[in-house]
Amino acid sequence: MHPSTSRRTFLLEATACALATALPAPLAFAATPFRHDTSLIIDGCGSPGDGANELGDDISQAHLDNLRRSGLAAINVTILPVGTTPPDAAFAAAVQGILWWESEIDRAPQVLARVRTSADILAAKKAKRTGLVYAFQDAVAFETDLERLDSFHQLGVRVIQLTYNRRNLLGDGCMEPADAGLSRTGLEVVERLNKLGILVDLSHCGRRTSADAIKASTKPVAFTHTGCFALAEHPRNRTDAELRAVAEKGGVSGIYVMPYLNDGHQPTAENVVAHIEHAIDAAGEDHVSIGTDGGVSPAVIDEAYKKAFADNVKARREAGIAAPGETEDGYLFANDLNGPRKLETLAGMLTKKGHSAGRIEKVMGRNLMRVFKDAWGA
Repeated sequence: MHPSTSRRTFLLEATACALATALPAPLAFAATPFRHDTSLIIDGCGSPGDGANELGDDISQAHLDNLRRSGLAAINVTILPVGTTPPDAAFAAAVQGILWWESEIDRAPQVLARVRTSADILAAKKAKRTGLVYAFQDAVAFETDLERLDSFHQLGVRVIQLTYNRRNLLGDGCMEPADAGLSRTGLEVVERLNKLGILVDLSHCGRRTSADAIKASTKPVAFTHTGCFALAEHPRNRTDAELRAVAEKGGVSGIYVMPYLNDGHQPTAENVVAHIEHAIDAAGEDHVSIGTDGGVSPAVIDEAYKKAFADNVKARREAGIAAPGETEDGYLFANDLNGPRKLETLAGMLTKKGHSAGRIEKVMGRNLMRVFKDAWGA
């Protein structure tokens, strides 16, 4: 949906109008200056907490308070595992992960909400809650039994990334030197995801796998969390041609807050803004979003955090799923974005650079909302 053909432009405008009228008057998207509290804000990849909370631990009251302060209408949360987990073990772990999130929603219903449709996100925003969108970042839980996709859809999974960094039965991840494309299984999965109403995510996929999926999909696809290769040459970042290809399919590319924006060093807010602006230049303002790939609460860099982070980097290397530039001090957040209102900070920086409120609203949530609606269906 690049700013070109009239039919696509018409569909975009019609969708935007429908969303605006679907919201109550105080939440309607206006041409006035960007307002964080009343705008529809969506993190296309992230997590409640500080990114260090473990499965099975209750989300603390402090983390819930920060989530409410964030103003997020929805956040796309990752259901593990990823990598070389045996299929049956991966399936069991994924189900366990979903049930844990379900229990957390039941435990904090005034803060958290389930998301099954795009209307659920609007309802969460109206109720001042944050909707949780369940997502996979690998196919290991279903790659040997595609019938499991129906079960996962019923359990609420609405975003599926075809591969993580390594190869699976669907295709190659971005760290595979062969860079083979989608397998027959991969093509079948794309077809099934389109029919079920699950967004096809390509964030960690190899370049050829991504190209094959973009071509095969009949619905919009996304790089929910990535960066721009033109600014930082890293396999997790996307070329201008890839950003445009996703745009032409009607999808979005979400900019993350990761060291891959800054040559392996801890990123800054300026790095994030630079990648947002480049993505807009390459793909158009209707096809850029945010996927922080981090926690909502601020990270506290104490000795326990440093040790846990270093241990995680080591474990990822040993499992063969780490990407280049993963270092023990390349923390996955920006010091000047280390808090629950980080997207408000980014919006303020974009405003100072001359971007309109309408454009910022698109990047902060409206674009991703449109893609969710198109991919998920009614």
